[in-house]
Amino acid sequence: MSDSVVTLRPRRIRLVCWVSAVTLVVVFSLVATSLTGSTGDGYGTFQRGDQLAMIGLGVFGALGILLFTRPRVVADAKGVRVRNVIGSHELPWEVVRGVRFDRGAPWASLELYDDDLLPMVALQAADKERAVEGVRALRRLHQAHLAAVAADPAAH
Repeated sequence: MSDSVVTLRPRRIRLVCWVSAVTLVVVFSLVATSLTGSTGDGYGTFQRGDQLAMIGLGVFGALGILLFTRPRVVADAKGVRVRNVIGSHELPWEVVRGVRFDRGAPWASLELYDDDLLPMVALQAADKERAVEGVRALRRLHQAHLAAVAADPAAH
């Protein structure tokens, strides 16, 4: 079997997330600098801690957005590792029936022999041809595994 490793990550969503995260921190920092003086009705005033808390909220929001840059798929001759926004899975090719990318689906998925579908958020329709090429590469690895099993069933 081939020793090639296929690593796939979404492109468009990563760019959008990084731009959004930086924008969020900048906006919250600008709002924080405007928090000065009285609170409006004269009973309290904004303090340095209020400004820092506002910046902190922007940073936490940005970190939440950056979770969407986490998806990745790494596959080789032995199997496939899927890391989505939340959760990771490591599967040998033996449990994979096929690689699907249905028309209209937001991302590709692995069809498993137990009739389950495992979404692969790293292969997004928004990435168009890049995602299609990624699915084709995964299908080639899967087909190579099936051919190796057919050629030598005792080895698997």
